[in-house]
Amino acid sequence: MTTSSSDARQCRPRRGAKLARVIADEDAYAALESRDQRFDGWFYVAVTTTGIYCRPSCPAVMPKRENVRFFPTPAAAQVNGFRACKRCRPDAAPGSPEWNVRADLVGRAMRLITDGIIDREGVAGLADRLGYSERQVHRQLIAEVGAGPQALARAQRAQTARILLETTELPVSEIAFAAGFASIRQFNDTIRQLFATTPTRLRAAPTGTGDAPAAGTIALRLAYRPPMHMQGLLDFLGAHAVPGIEEYANGTYRRSLSLPHGAGVIALRDASAAAYVHCEIQLEDLRDLTAAVQRCRRLLDLDADQQAIADFLGGDPLLGPLIAVCPGRRVPGHVDAAELAVRVVLGRRSGTDMARARTARLIQRYGQLLAAPIGEITHTFPDMNTLATAEPADLALPPGRHHTLLVLARALADGTIRLDPGADREGVQKQLLDLPGVGPWTVAYLRMRALGDPDILIPDLRVRRALHRLCPATEPGLSDRWRPWRSYATQHLWAFADGALPRHPKGRKADQAG
Repeated sequence: MTTSSSDARQCRPRRGAKLARVIADEDAYAALESRDQRFDGWFYVAVTTTGIYCRPSCPAVMPKRENVRFFPTPAAAQVNGFRACKRCRPDAAPGSPEWNVRADLVGRAMRLITDGIIDREGVAGLADRLGYSERQVHRQLIAEVGAGPQALARAQRAQTARILLETTELPVSEIAFAAGFASIRQFNDTIRQLFATTPTRLRAAPTGTGDAPAAGTIALRLAYRPPMHMQGLLDFLGAHAVPGIEEYANGTYRRSLSLPHGAGVIALRDASAAAYVHCEIQLEDLRDLTAAVQRCRRLLDLDADQQAIADFLGGDPLLGPLIAVCPGRRVPGHVDAAELAVRVVLGRRSGTDMARARTARLIQRYGQLLAAPIGEITHTFPDMNTLATAEPADLALPPGRHHTLLVLARALADGTIRLDPGADREGVQKQLLDLPGVGPWTVAYLRMRALGDPDILIPDLRVRRALHRLCPATEPGLSDRWRPWRSYATQHLWAFADGALPRHPKGRKADQAG
């Protein structure tokens, strides 16, 4: 008997403070029977009789329970000898939301690995960023995700190579090295082992994207788990877009990126009813593709398990009606945490227009001009070494704020403070609060948007206004019942305060309270 979607949802992490680290095999098999695409990325299904692993939503014939194994990552399935399904392409599923939420060693390691740190700095660089030995990092990853750092990086290289083979006309030899492989032979062997085909045949296979990118542009579909309020997210990014590095026009958000090997420009737009975002990327160096894709995913919060979040917050008597109106509201991230930190300092105690003007002036003075500007995108954001020597006259800031910016830029430039995907959120908070002129609001905002912390409530004027309109006699400790999703609660309260929901869905009583 096939399990219903509502029954399968019982397998999902529910109202606890943490996500479940392991989904029991029987629960996973029930989810497999439901074919619910919201489980994609949470785990992977391998069939011993075929040697193939799939997404839970794969429409292939249902395998018998005794022939099924479950793995937490594609890399774990691959190191156990399974090949990716050509039908459902499990390697392209949305990432597990667990790695974005968790603040422990494994969560931080997974975020750094998906950002491409192994290819840039090796396992030693990963261990150094995390503050543990290579042996300890390897042991923890094997125990939690079933694969070591090299295997995880290998799986990511293969996915990058597949994207380049399917979306560009580059020679296979260039693709091999752009994807991070050390040799053509290693590249060919990996493609054969993981995809059961050759690079040439993989390139010839139809991708089904239907996209026709411009020359030199890589077109991708960035998958996510519905629901998603994409328009609200794009409107937010557009409202804060800074001339020179960002623009929002005709439903498309564009911006420049400063990547490990060069600059890039991304364009993001909604794909209507499809559960993906259309993304176009132009890069100076193709080795930056993995990093660029991950920055896009973090910017749009694409790996969140939005249904689980909506189910949790939707049961709250105060937030429930807001969630019912817009269950897919995401937390806007950022492509560069250091950039966001500088922009927050520039914009404190200023309106959005003033903050944008100050940042635009900084970019024109200190930003790096793109080799090939695209429309209004002409520069990349200044690097921290350059900003550490910025002149007060170029910033038009009060002396105290200018001092804060310089101290922050120096700390980011010399590595005293790291705001990368593997940052220790609690440790970074203490370091930031020690800087002159940096207060709790700034740190909370950076934890939420730059470091992807899902459990930050920002009790600013907009949140207080929303809470007063919803419940004038707000009780102390109210927000504790919204853990561990207070960042999402903040987004709904901001939207309500800003008039995105003109009246509380419960009706007249809430309107009278405001």
